Amino acid sequence: MLKLHGMSRSNYYSLIKAALLEKAVIFEEVASPPSQDSDYLGKSPMGKVPCLETDLGFISESYAILDYLEILQPEPALFPADPFARAKIIELIRHLELDVELVARRALPAAFFGAQISEELKDATQTDLARGMAAVARLIKCDPFIGGAEFTAADLYAFYTFGLARAIVAKVFDADLLEGHGELGELLDRLSERPCIHKVEAAKAA
Repeated sequence: MLKLHGMSRSNYYSLIKAALLEKAVIFEEVASPPSQDSDYLGKSPMGKVPCLETDLGFISESYAILDYLEILQPEPALFPADPFARAKIIELIRHLELDVELVARRALPAAFFGAQISEELKDATQTDLARGMAAVARLIKCDPFIGGAEFTAADLYAFYTFGLARAIVAKVFDADLLEGHGELGELLDRLSERPCIHKVEAAKAA
């Protein structure tokens, strides 16, 4: 049986858990915080969560885990079969991750751990987030899902990367990351009712 190591506070743990549920893959959850202990580094080389335990060993990094799950359990598919359509979904995922969430994470210590943040870093983060959101806006379709007619891995990334980035922006900048992007707000509301996501979020709230 597959075992998902991590903790529910991690947005990427929640993302992978939702993917497992969407694909109806049987798995077990193993509570495990990020760690730099040598034993855990043997499972996840950077000590991050989540990691997935298989019969052959461990896999870290959410995209690698998703790719493994897609091959292990092809249906329901989280990536289009058409090569170009698949590449466009991956392109969107990378922009969501690199140009929105990871930019917002610069301010995470200030948002949740009381760290100080310089005005220079705040300004740079705001500027780069605006560029990232503009890039994402050029790629999305929201018809009705973020990449078009079908639910894909990009929807999971949208829900869980925007969730964290939006919380950071609200706390540090007293603003809504999705202001001016009403279609994304509506999308996230729809995605919150997707059974796999709803189940993950309900478990966290319990």
